[in-house]
Amino acid sequence: MAQNILITGAAGYVGGSVLAEFISRTKSPIKAANLHAAVRTEEQVKALSKLGVNVIQLDLSDEASVITAVLQNEIDIAIHTASSADSSLSSITTLFSEDGGWTYGEVKDSDPIYEKDKQIGRSHPARATNLLVIEQAKELGVTSFIVPVPPTYGRGTGEWRKLSVNIPAYVRVSIANKVVYKFDRNGSPPALHISDLVTIYALIVEKILQKEPIPSGEEGYYFAAVHRAPWWEIMQLLADGLYARGLVKEPKVQVWPSYDEAADQLGLPRLYVRAIGTSSGDLVPVHPYQLGWKPQWDQKRFLESMDDEIQAVLDLDTVKPTLFDSL
Repeated sequence: MAQNILITGAAGYVGGSVLAEFISRTKSPIKAANLHAAVRTEEQVKALSKLGVNVIQLDLSDEASVITAVLQNEIDIAIHTASSADSSLSSITTLFSEDGGWTYGEVKDSDPIYEKDKQIGRSHPARATNLLVIEQAKELGVTSFIVPVPPTYGRGTGEWRKLSVNIPAYVRVSIANKVVYKFDRNGSPPALHISDLVTIYALIVEKILQKEPIPSGEEGYYFAAVHRAPWWEIMQLLADGLYARGLVKEPKVQVWPSYDEAADQLGLPRLYVRAIGTSSGDLVPVHPYQLGWKPQWDQKRFLESMDDEIQAVLDLDTVKPTLFDSL
């Protein structure tokens, strides 16, 4: 019997790109599955309806509606990419930096992360969510996987939102201020292209459909990390590109007057803006490569694409980002 796969946040940057990747895999076991896409608005339903998948308008904060949708559509696999402060199944890699409370230094996704996270505690909402997902899944007999998502770049391939959060935020704020700002401390977090990210989701699902045993539950972390994103270098490249277009007054990068001002202008939560803007973290992916993951982007290619990132914002900046609205 064909498996039913639900993708939440299917109108979003990651969820839409995951859905597009699944649809494109014509020689994959995913081809035989029934795809269901959860979105929030009627307009998004119309936009995705042409894809040949079952589009569900769903308020994920309404538990009863979610349960009904899952049961009525007999969902076997749920891929949660929709954002939420307290119930997201996705994560952020700042959790594994010193600013995020991580005190263990370099970490592999094959390390006992669950046990270390429990020792750190649940003060960070994303860490609390990861622990909750693993524990409730175990209690309910559900197999769970955690994919911490770092700064992600590149044009999305979904039908609705095609822009990521981080770099587009810097571009639009720089244009509004006529100047490019950077934080007073350089960060160099892990990063990857959207195409390399969605491949991890596809590989996990393929292994599930083929009934191949892969790490899950307490061992089921999959680090989506390929290279570093050196923020100061990125900001300088953005300044050069924006200045060449006449969109900022000078190619010199200034330092943000304060973290609060940066948070307010970038649309980031004040409580976490320092970690988001300046953290690094040493993440080593092991599990994705064991699945056969072969990333196509590296740091050199990424840095050379900054002009494309600017152009993407100029071309596509029509949908308001909502990742941090609830924070």
